[in-house]
Amino acid sequence: MGQSSSSCSCNNGHEIYRPVIIGKNSGDIDGDDDLTLSLPDECLGSVFGKLGCLDRNSCSLVCKRWKCVDSKSRNRLVLLARSELSPCLPSLLSRFNTVSVLSLKCSRKLFSIDDAALSRIPIFLPFLKKLKLKGCIHISDDGLHAFSLHHPPLLTKLSFASCGFGAKGLNSLLSNCPSLQDLTLKRLRKLDATSSTPASSLWPGALNVDGGDVGDDHHNNINAVVAGDANKKEKDVHNYYYKRSLRLERLCLKDLHNARLFIPLILSASASIKTLIVCRSSGNWDRVLETSLHGKTTSISEIQMENVQMGDAGLLAISSSCPDLQLLYLSRTTDCTDDGLSAIANSCRKLRKLHIDAWSRFGSRTIGDEGVFSIANKCSQLQEVVLMGIPIAIPSLNALASNCPGLERMALCNTDSVQDSEMAFIAAKFLALKKLCIKNCPNVSKSGIEAVGRGCPNLVKLKVKRCKGVTQAMVSRLRFQRSSLVVSLDAGSMLFDSGGISLLASAVNEEEQGTATAMTNTNSSRSTAAAATTVAATHVICSSRGALLLRSKFESALQLGRRRRPTEDNAS
Repeated sequence: MGQSSSSCSCNNGHEIYRPVIIGKNSGDIDGDDDLTLSLPDECLGSVFGKLGCLDRNSCSLVCKRWKCVDSKSRNRLVLLARSELSPCLPSLLSRFNTVSVLSLKCSRKLFSIDDAALSRIPIFLPFLKKLKLKGCIHISDDGLHAFSLHHPPLLTKLSFASCGFGAKGLNSLLSNCPSLQDLTLKRLRKLDATSSTPASSLWPGALNVDGGDVGDDHHNNINAVVAGDANKKEKDVHNYYYKRSLRLERLCLKDLHNARLFIPLILSASASIKTLIVCRSSGNWDRVLETSLHGKTTSISEIQMENVQMGDAGLLAISSSCPDLQLLYLSRTTDCTDDGLSAIANSCRKLRKLHIDAWSRFGSRTIGDEGVFSIANKCSQLQEVVLMGIPIAIPSLNALASNCPGLERMALCNTDSVQDSEMAFIAAKFLALKKLCIKNCPNVSKSGIEAVGRGCPNLVKLKVKRCKGVTQAMVSRLRFQRSSLVVSLDAGSMLFDSGGISLLASAVNEEEQGTATAMTNTNSSRSTAAAATTVAATHVICSSRGALLLRSKFESALQLGRRRRPTEDNAS
């Protein structure tokens, strides 16, 4: 073929093969030549990076060069971590020794890889930055401890979901991974089951580097803080944890139990943590936030609390310790009221994004229009507001429009208080608004949406979902009048009778509804027997996602029926 053997060079300690074509001019290349031979390995690796997983695996089987380039340029590896993988895992990882992101997933019903396989991962992947384990129930605390003893220098992100280890293994990782910045814990049942013992607390000083316990005095100190023992000096305990503080910047806890377990972890990372996410985790999070934050100034800029037991005490702790808070997400927190949100408004003046899904337990007091009014008056840097289930009124909207000139994104959902008058006010006052979402507001009609279309000069996207008074015909007119505006309509459920004719269709326009009604009357007048059975008609309700698909199919059926009826009448 007129080709020399592939030459190799060294780049960052890895062999890079560079084939050279000799004896060929640009005009002498025919259709049988491999044009990729003239590409450097870096370019070929960049092309492989644009492919999907299956296509890239197929490319690695083409030739030795492509296999080598794929191995040296692959940065992410996702493996099915069954027990059969354990013996061949070393050879597989030695082939892809430049991988920086490793994901091991297994079903909890199957046997996963063991501790020995996990402990050898840092040996073969020296550049590992992110590790994710999911469903590996046969990895124990000993496996995590053996893994951490290698002290992976670049490991910054860990994510564990539905695994079989507990606090002891996690403490080893926290103690021996100096670069760890992101920790995600989901559904760790063993961690919940052993939460009654002192050693089960998550705190970086709980274990020495070799895995031994540092002593019972420190456990007694933290237990005294959790229990509220007035005889213990909390200042000494806080100083103890700050000396052994972590470098965590993001902590995510989902589907876990016993909130007290995480007090030492949040306490020791409070000096560096920037993002705290807690979702569906039981326990008294008011006490957790009060004890772990302890009124000290932190650098936390994002807090998300979803489906947790937290009230105004937790919001007060956040307001006193997080002056740089920029994103606050509260979804179905049980006991938060306007008082707690007002405390946030008074202290967190840098707030840029606010998401609130109000929910009251047994009809108790919850976040309302008063709390939103406080936020609007104090937080002038707001750029995004999402309010769900909050009866917002025009005074609060006026405060948002007057005091938050940079507000670009707003969503109003699940409320009866938003009517056409509020929509007209939004159209007239919110000049910087770019994206607006109106969802499940039954009192909003087509006149309110038309007012938004005429106002809001910077609006580029309007989303309307499950608003009964808004029709497809009105949306079509709005798109025609303002072509630069992207309008999305999801009108909700569609109701069909047993004959397949649309009776109540919020996703169809007014003209189509009239046609369907007329056809129903015509069918009932043709047969007295059919008219007698219409009262017992069976109805089928489909969701909004399937409404458009069913609508198209029923329209085709109706058109076919219209064509057949004149033929049948003429024949009769």
